[in-house]
Amino acid sequence: MRDRCQECPLPHVNLKLGPGLSELSVARGSGKGSSSQQTVVATRAGILNHSSNRSKWWVEGNSRRYVPAPQESVIGVVSGRSGENWRVDIGAAHPASLDGLAFEGATKRNRPNLKVGSVLYARVSLAHKDMEPELECFDAQTRKADGFGELKGGFVTHCSLQMSRLLLDPKHFLLPLLGSRFPLDVAVGLNGRIWVSTKEAKQTIAVVRCVEAVDPDGGGMDEVSVKKFLGEMEL
Repeated sequence: MRDRCQECPLPHVNLKLGPGLSELSVARGSGKGSSSQQTVVATRAGILNHSSNRSKWWVEGNSRRYVPAPQESVIGVVSGRSGENWRVDIGAAHPASLDGLAFEGATKRNRPNLKVGSVLYARVSLAHKDMEPELECFDAQTRKADGFGELKGGFVTHCSLQMSRLLLDPKHFLLPLLGSRFPLDVAVGLNGRIWVSTKEAKQTIAVVRCVEAVDPDGGGMDEVSVKKFLGEMEL
């Protein structure tokens, strides 16, 4: 197998680096004439991918364990409480920390009443290899919830990390196709977790089965096959 090397152009005004990439300062020259230049290096093996406008870059590897990265949306499960913070399982090597004030409108007297087992849609606010990741449940710019927070009811299923990124692509066919068949609410975490809420249990089962069928780690089914697959279900 041949390796292919690609360059990630640093000058993009809104450049965001995802998993597998890191920005470093490289010294050039010595003495008074020395200078430093920013460069991006890969920290793991995989395929270099980017968004359509080339502002977001990441390395798609075959790792099955999620590695937290800043600004990524994840689905977590509250596993415990530590002082004023909650411990949240996001499928990474270490649990994440969620401050009690990291919610829209939260104050010391008015905080969410989370319990062990509560499901959250959160954003990674801090991720460093030598520290446990930190989460927050609001948009960093608007300070509004914008969909983040506790996910009540519904069902959580798992998929590959690659599949979660595919589902977050507006051009991917699966979620629009399912939404045309029956009403549903879906939250997709980049940590390979999907929260699904429908009116009937059989519809939730259909969503889970379709995700498993389309997942590159599973059947890798295309749109035509999924339509036929849905047609065989009693929905």
